[in-house]
Amino acid sequence: MNIIKRETEASHEIKYAHDSHRHENEHEYDHEHGHTDSHGHHHGHNHNHSHGHHHFDANGNKKGLAWALIITFSIMLLEFFGGLATNSLALLSDSGHMLSDSSSLVLSLVAVWFAAKPASSKRTYGYFRFEILAALLNGVTLFIIAGVIIWEAVGRFANPPEVSSGSMMLIAFIGLFANLLSAYFLMSKGDVKNNINLKSAYLHVLGDALGSVGAIAAGLIMKLFGWYVADPIISVLVAVLILRGAWGIVTHTVHVLMEGTPSGINETEVRQALESLEGVADVHDLHIWTITSGLDSLSCHILMKDGSDCQAVLQQAIRTVSDTFRISHSTIQVESSAVRHEELRI
Repeated sequence: MNIIKRETEASHEIKYAHDSHRHENEHEYDHEHGHTDSHGHHHGHNHNHSHGHHHFDANGNKKGLAWALIITFSIMLLEFFGGLATNSLALLSDSGHMLSDSSSLVLSLVAVWFAAKPASSKRTYGYFRFEILAALLNGVTLFIIAGVIIWEAVGRFANPPEVSSGSMMLIAFIGLFANLLSAYFLMSKGDVKNNINLKSAYLHVLGDALGSVGAIAAGLIMKLFGWYVADPIISVLVAVLILRGAWGIVTHTVHVLMEGTPSGINETEVRQALESLEGVADVHDLHIWTITSGLDSLSCHILMKDGSDCQAVLQQAIRTVSDTFRISHSTIQVESSAVRHEELRI
């Protein structure tokens, strides 16, 4: 039985970039040893380690989050006191959303710091999953905020209060500018496309921007037509949009935590690619999952045809998994027809 592992080592500040920034540093070593266990079975192991790195500037992620936090917290205070002064639910709801955003940005910063910690004998995958947990918590808080906004808005439908629409629009314009500036820092310095932690923080900021746009629209309607029910109506619409983004974050993070096959990777195609290699009789016990954003993992057993060159096929399997499917951490167990093992539960 031969086992090959292809692992990615995490440095203290590693992020995995999209394909245009992809490069690999590979080194390999082999060692063999054999032992006989208490049942009289003989085991032979062959390990080959190849390390590939997808670097994304973790400092950029931290800077983007830090700038977004400073801006968001400042505008939260402005909108909160502005909402009290103008009696605007739209502003108060947006300031409440910004309070949650400030918390989520702090959480995302902590997650980036945790993810940079090295693996240990107790946590062999390191702390990468902390980013997924942070993203899940951010998604859940978005649901809670949207629910509170809708609840308060429903109470205002019957008797909408008078709102100082002019001041409300001025404050909302400032908030919109700040939100767009925060989004710019996250996009320009962080990986909001591929990193679910950064993406959840980014969606919080976009939710704030939508809230500011809603407040501006409500203020304009009230100023032109005196229709004060526009304030709770638009607040509900903004809340629905927030829920839509939150649902995507929650379903994604739960899928990762449930060890689901990464989006963009077809398990059947991976199996077929490995089985098409010359000398391969069968591929079984195939599992593909995500450790954290940008770091997918694979394990499988490959049954060899008698007389095939195991090491040559093994090397082909490594390259197929890495080059075709961009899976940077794989463990492949190669078996001959003489090898027997119990049927695995999963």
